[in-house]
Amino acid sequence: MTPKVISIVLGGGRGSRLFPLTDTRSKPAVPIAGKYRLVDIPISNCLNSGYNRIFVLTQYNSASLNSHIKNTYNFSMFSKAFVDILAAEQTNEGDNWFQGTADAVRRIQRYLLNHVYDYILILSGDQLYQMNFQELIDYHIEKKAEITLATIPVNAKDATSFGILKADEEGDITSFIEKPNTSVLPGWNSEVSDEMKASGREYLASMGIYVFSKGILHQLLEDHKGMDFGKELIPDAIGSYKMVSFQYDGYWTDIGNIDSFFEANIGLTDDIPSFNLFDSNTIFTRPRMLPPSKLSGTKLDKVVVADGCIIAADHIERSVIGIRSRIGKGTVIKSTYMMGSDFYQSLDEIQQSSMVGIPLIGVGERCSIENAILDKNCAIGNDVTIHGGKHLEDGDFPTHTVRDGIIVVKKRAFISNGTVIGA
Repeated sequence: MTPKVISIVLGGGRGSRLFPLTDTRSKPAVPIAGKYRLVDIPISNCLNSGYNRIFVLTQYNSASLNSHIKNTYNFSMFSKAFVDILAAEQTNEGDNWFQGTADAVRRIQRYLLNHVYDYILILSGDQLYQMNFQELIDYHIEKKAEITLATIPVNAKDATSFGILKADEEGDITSFIEKPNTSVLPGWNSEVSDEMKASGREYLASMGIYVFSKGILHQLLEDHKGMDFGKELIPDAIGSYKMVSFQYDGYWTDIGNIDSFFEANIGLTDDIPSFNLFDSNTIFTRPRMLPPSKLSGTKLDKVVVADGCIIAADHIERSVIGIRSRIGKGTVIKSTYMMGSDFYQSLDEIQQSSMVGIPLIGVGERCSIENAILDKNCAIGNDVTIHGGKHLEDGDFPTHTVRDGIIVVKKRAFISNGTVIGA
């Protein structure tokens, strides 16, 4: 019998480390790869695994996320499938925001009462990976586990940034330590594959992906009043429940800050990217009736171009160009993620803007842009230079933000002709 699974995607908190991309949108709604949203990744993994009953929990800047999910995930009226948003709300039990991942799930439990299920699958809304969750659920059943954690082997350097688990030869989790100092790592290595061991990846990091058998999640949330799974409930549950580690050795990255977000997107331009969009496992997103992209005299080298673009640039290299992007003649773009636009300007709007010297949405002529993220609907004039680099100090400015040497041009920002940023 096919196990009945309900998935819960945690939308995350305020997402301050992804500012300014999260200034007007929630983390799961941040555009990725030119045409998707971050939330499309866990939802697509669920759908590709055959699990099509999904709740998405969110509370900050949720309007664009609600709109995206409403316009994307529509199922037949004869199907029991759904992708529903559950936002923090005031009730008789409380009127506060979600105080953490566990608190969020605790407060939406009443919505689970309307569904028949055997297992709860809890996922993060800000990670990039492709996983067959059927294998995870099958492993949970095979091990007769009550709680299963997806884990990924990491090296000693990366281990200091994660919750590290100790698992025995049977995969049972015996101990946990949160973001350990390098000095305490000896003895925390676990059984991993020979390939992982050869690369020094002997420490099991929690991926923030959990499977709970029916009843166990409710019992844990009732017995433990902690607010967070990773920091409180999961570590304290070791020894009280049969908890096992499911080792995943594929590509996985946590989109926690601007640097990791930038690298994840630019990595898509590799000849064989670690996260492969050109795969039988479809990444689902909002269907748009856009024309094909049009390019005129542009040299492209390792570039991902989405639909509906009008490009006359001189040269684009190792960059991702999002939907409806417009790029003028003579422009050079390198190592940049351009998110594109939500709409096209009409010919009348273009003419009027040009007459009064207002930059058009997109990138103008003779610009030079490198090591940058251009958020949606920004308007960059002609002869503009935007050059990020490690020499730049972090800072927030009216039109842009600098993080880890990456210049992020804000959503709807206007950059005047001849402006120089960061060069």
